[in-house]
Amino acid sequence: MIRVPQVRVVDEDGSQLGVMPTVEALRLAQEKGVDLVEVAPMAAPPVTRLLDYGQYKYEQTRREKEARRHQRSVEFKEIRLSPKIGKGDFDTKVRRATQFLEDGDRIKVSCRFRGRELTHAYLGRDLLLKFAEQVGEHGAIERQPLLEGKSMWLVITSTHKPKSHAAGPTDDGAGAPLPVPPLPVAPASGLGAAPDEAPPAPPPAGD
Repeated sequence: MIRVPQVRVVDEDGSQLGVMPTVEALRLAQEKGVDLVEVAPMAAPPVTRLLDYGQYKYEQTRREKEARRHQRSVEFKEIRLSPKIGKGDFDTKVRRATQFLEDGDRIKVSCRFRGRELTHAYLGRDLLLKFAEQVGEHGAIERQPLLEGKSMWLVITSTHKPKSHAAGPTDDGAGAPLPVPPLPVAPASGLGAAPDEAPPAPPPAGD
């Protein structure tokens, strides 16, 4: 509900109707059979618009779904190595990393040291750089090897175009990016939210 004494009103077609008392703006919306929606509440005075709030929310939801459908989602995967990794395991990790990079994902490659291995941290650095070299046709180093506690890691960015795919668990337990929720806009006339998109009609019954 709009609680300020006056508002700036924009008509359905986008034309400016000027500043008027809120009561008058609500009366005008009622006469037109539409809602008075606050679109810029922080302005002085707040900016409102005459529109069908239900249709407005429906179109907004549809546009948001369309945007998410075409969003280039970049996953972040993690590959874990150890200073004493064998050649077979190393090659397997390289193949898995190559698959991730071909999908357009970023990769965090880490090497964890145990006990006295930390005194030879340079071996982990050499291992990480060797790994990055093995996948060099599909990615480039975004962050050079960094030692944090008992782990050293680097980040490799894909040189391929990201594929649009749903977020899911990674091979090594990496997470997925969080969506940003849209800002809500409330109608002044107290109408409910717009109806959801209608479900698809069932197929006709067979003979």
